[in-house]
Amino acid sequence: MVFDAGTGSSGGGSPAAPSPPPPWQNPLRVILTAAFARQVAVGRWFTVFASLLILTASGATYIFGIYSPALKASLGYDQHTLNTVSFFKDLGANLGVLSGLINEVTPPWVVLAIGAAMNLSGYLMVYLAVAGRTAAPPVWLVCLYVFVGANSQSFANTGALVTCVKNFPESRGVVLGILKGFVGLSGAVYTQLYLAFYGDDAKSLILLIAWLPAAVSVVFVHTVRIMPYPRRRGGQETSVDPFFCFLYISIGLAAYLLVMIVVQRQFAFSRTAYSCAAAALLIVLFLPLCVVIKQEFKIHRERLELAAAAPPPHTITVLEMSKETERSPRPSSPAPAETSWVKGMFRPPARGEDYTILQALVSVDMAVLFVATICGVGGTLTAIDNMGQIGQSLGYPARSTNTFVSLISIWNYAGRVAAGFASEAFVERWRLPRPLVLTGILLLACAGHLLIALGVPRALYAASVIIGFCFGAQWPLVFAIISEVFGLKYYSTLYNFGGMASPVGSYILNVLVAGRLYDAEAGRQPGAGLAAGAGRDKVCLGVDCFKKSFLIITAATVFGALVSLVLVWRTWRFYKGDIYARFRDGDGAVAGEGGDGRLPVDQRRGAPPPGGGGEEEEEVGVVGRLTWSMMTSSAVTGDGFYLLWLWLLTWNGNYSIYRRSGKAQHESGCKFGFTKGNANISFLLICFGNFRFGEIASNVNMSTEYMYCIRNL
Repeated sequence: MVFDAGTGSSGGGSPAAPSPPPPWQNPLRVILTAAFARQVAVGRWFTVFASLLILTASGATYIFGIYSPALKASLGYDQHTLNTVSFFKDLGANLGVLSGLINEVTPPWVVLAIGAAMNLSGYLMVYLAVAGRTAAPPVWLVCLYVFVGANSQSFANTGALVTCVKNFPESRGVVLGILKGFVGLSGAVYTQLYLAFYGDDAKSLILLIAWLPAAVSVVFVHTVRIMPYPRRRGGQETSVDPFFCFLYISIGLAAYLLVMIVVQRQFAFSRTAYSCAAAALLIVLFLPLCVVIKQEFKIHRERLELAAAAPPPHTITVLEMSKETERSPRPSSPAPAETSWVKGMFRPPARGEDYTILQALVSVDMAVLFVATICGVGGTLTAIDNMGQIGQSLGYPARSTNTFVSLISIWNYAGRVAAGFASEAFVERWRLPRPLVLTGILLLACAGHLLIALGVPRALYAASVIIGFCFGAQWPLVFAIISEVFGLKYYSTLYNFGGMASPVGSYILNVLVAGRLYDAEAGRQPGAGLAAGAGRDKVCLGVDCFKKSFLIITAATVFGALVSLVLVWRTWRFYKGDIYARFRDGDGAVAGEGGDGRLPVDQRRGAPPPGGGGEEEEEVGVVGRLTWSMMTSSAVTGDGFYLLWLWLLTWNGNYSIYRRSGKAQHESGCKFGFTKGNANISFLLICFGNFRFGEIASNVNMSTEYMYCIRNL
């Protein structure tokens, strides 16, 4: 007779003792433990918190106007030279294709580490030059320093933001909105911090933006990583409640910054008062950590409840099923037709599937989106960059001009979060195409441009609100559309390609249109061409200074809205379907179990990789972490260096390292690896997709003995 080892009581036995209360009824007993702290530190939601702080610290390019007077005075630059430095700042901030390509072949921590090094080296050299610690560098070298420092922003965006989008693919609009919202607030955050740390010293602000972003990235360099996404069952709904909590905290942060901006302009603050204001700011910035702890406790409680409710397994049939599977031949898929990469480039997959980089760049959808972004972002960015001159030409006092800049910063944040959350609701509830929201934003921006062009009295306040909102709203929409239409496989590169529309639009509409027409109008005004003490700077007064420019910008924005309607028409049927169906359980295997997306232990070890071949492959690493004994034992054969390289690449990623024999000829799905041949020579391999061992052997003109391979879990 077999007795069940369950928890039920027997018929004549003594009554079972009352079970102790479940540990999750007392949250402090769980939260104040080392195990729970580790769960929080390696969880999906702590990655979001780390990304929020990294992106908040990455907005140094938005405060160039604060320290540019110190740069101009210390190095003896005129306005034309300062504008040249500013151009390289904008170019560096938006030229992020390199960071995207690096992120395709390395984990996010490599991208963040490179960005931290670039930020520290670039801005630190600028600070040393401005502070007189080094000899005055030539202009081209200062432009290079600023370009390198500003380009680190693209590395922070790629390493943190792209990772979060891949970790939450069903909430990408919400994720982009909230993360981009914190980027929009970074300028106001830096202003409060530098006043507390260094007082009203613009030179020291350059030192702050040199060390603070680098320090934040280094602290969280092993926290931000791509985690397997848990595919949910058909009837389950994803929870965006934590993101709404992040939204409420960000609204409170924006309100606090707005109040401090107003109060500090009305009253004189001491150094102690600035320090107290900065301390309160830091408390608000760390409030999202409470949301992370609450969400991880919920995950912990659900795990315990599922473990208590799950019946004990009666039999174990995994090995038998595996053998049966090995005996049963798997139906082979038809071999793809041999086509050249040029033909494949013009034969993209269906929308929503993973495009290659070339397929996306030459597609009509990308061209339409890029043109619409040039018109929309270029027009609003022109208004933002010239807000000081616009206010001056329309007769506003300098104090009001500073208010315009603050309004643009706050409403830039509001546009980012509103567009992200609202467009996600439109897509999920009403299946409306996200490009339709972009069209509405472009039409709304036309109202702000017309208020500037017509010079409506006292209307520049409303224009700054509209333009700031529309500028911020366009970015999460553009980046979400790219991820939905072209897939997430090469999102790092495509994300940064979309950002390149900003400098293109700024150069066309700001430099070629607004700049030339402003100088031409200033030259026609007798006595206004040179302001007192302005040197060579031309000053234009009156409504006509920017009238023609913004009428042209309005027409360009309307054209961009019409172009975006083409994208609405092309993607209408795509958005009417379920664009997130691939992230739910279907015919494919579940990518992860549990609310945090981490794989169960039994799925991490011993499971054969996709494509079969379990007998020809043995797992030599667990979740990407190699042991010291493995590396030392391999050093004799010359593999230790390569294993160490693989170990560094997968330090904090969800990977598994396999050792395959050279006899395996099927596709392996490896992303990184090295192979060793019969001549005892090792070859380092980096690839973007699947490859065959037979191809490796033929390429190196030798028979392959074995290969170490990294595969995403």
